[in-house]
Amino acid sequence: MPRTRFRILSRRLLSVVATLTLAFLYLGTAPSSAAVGGPVLDRDFPDPDVVRVGGTYHAFATNGDGKYIRHATSTDLVNWTVAGADALPAVGSWAKPDRSLVWAPEVFDNGTDFTMHYTARDRASDKQCIGVARAASPDGAFRPVGNAPLVCPADLGGAIDAASYTENGRRYLLWKNDGNCCGRDTWLYLQEVSWDGTRTIGSPVGLIRQDRPWEGIVIEAPTLVKRAGHYVLFYSADFYGDDRYKTSYAVADSLTGPYTKAAAPLMTTDSFSGAVRGPGGQDVVTGPDGRDRMVFHGWSADRSHRALYVADLGWANGYPVVDGSKVIYQAETAVVHNAVVRDAAGALDGRAVGHIDHPDSYVEFSVFTPTTGSHTLTVRYGNGSLDGGGSPAQSSHTLTVNGSAAGEVRYPHTGWDSWQTASVSVGLKEGWNTVRLGKGLLYAELDSVEVA
Repeated sequence: MPRTRFRILSRRLLSVVATLTLAFLYLGTAPSSAAVGGPVLDRDFPDPDVVRVGGTYHAFATNGDGKYIRHATSTDLVNWTVAGADALPAVGSWAKPDRSLVWAPEVFDNGTDFTMHYTARDRASDKQCIGVARAASPDGAFRPVGNAPLVCPADLGGAIDAASYTENGRRYLLWKNDGNCCGRDTWLYLQEVSWDGTRTIGSPVGLIRQDRPWEGIVIEAPTLVKRAGHYVLFYSADFYGDDRYKTSYAVADSLTGPYTKAAAPLMTTDSFSGAVRGPGGQDVVTGPDGRDRMVFHGWSADRSHRALYVADLGWANGYPVVDGSKVIYQAETAVVHNAVVRDAAGALDGRAVGHIDHPDSYVEFSVFTPTTGSHTLTVRYGNGSLDGGGSPAQSSHTLTVNGSAAGEVRYPHTGWDSWQTASVSVGLKEGWNTVRLGKGLLYAELDSVEVA
């Protein structure tokens, strides 16, 4: 797959064009989670779903360890205890009793007891379909409900990856038709269900399908939340079995859409600099501090298992930012003063900012982070400067962060339209920050900056 990076518009422009381009925003490194340093549960625990009951978080995962559904608990989302019992000791009579075919659980409190939606192989159609089980507590054991699957569109390839969403006293089920099993498109659907999740109501509504090159042949694992007045539909895409798996999102002003996809993925192997491989199967949960977290899985370095990760999830103008996942801010969409945006061969978007040649020349980026602390600023630059003797020379830009001088960024010689990177540490506050690069020693052009 081609390397895919996130794009940022300047803060001044974001409110105008965000709904059209879905510009991506930055998150740095949070001390409270381990998305960059390592998993919070370093064992196989894919497709995690997390529900909070009182002061305890209950996480459920796809089959393994001789279980249909795995279960773990935590009080802080960092330290986890894995349960010894199978959360779902048996599947419904409609399903083949094959543990390897039981996937992607979803558990919620229905007000009376707890409901689990799970994926299993339907005997009649030989397709993966969604079933229901219930238990008196999230500790289980969950027992199957009904003699037939809840959702099983065999003509569409079946259904997997259930997720629950509630609004105005109504519950909705999100799911994916498993079309990639049999050469069909994969859609994420929304369908109303009874409050206990045991009956469907009305017809499903298709929200989005795979239609971006970086999505491969599949989108799946829907998660729906509402923030800042609009709906944010997270999903995973591409092949789950290696580094190509990734997470993105789409937004809408109404529950049933239309949904507009982000321009590029939210979490990828590359955006985590390889610290998390194939990030996907995501869920959103509120942490003990009242702030959102993204819970997801990623492959271990030896590909032996998909471990559990938790990262801070922030919202910039209502758009998601995931802690530890890098984002590129393009220079040509920042605030450019007494400098020139030009077409530039080899630049990430084919444009860059040059002629930052005057004492008052600068390029100012607006960046967002949910955590205060030290972050790494990486500048993609071109430097064709020569010294007085005509030899290649180092150049620099002055650096200002939130209005205060923060040193400089030095650039070894590259030649013009030959782009390299230089990195420095910067202190950023929670929320919006301004990072300004101005005229320094000799001359350099800017393609982009990256904060991580």
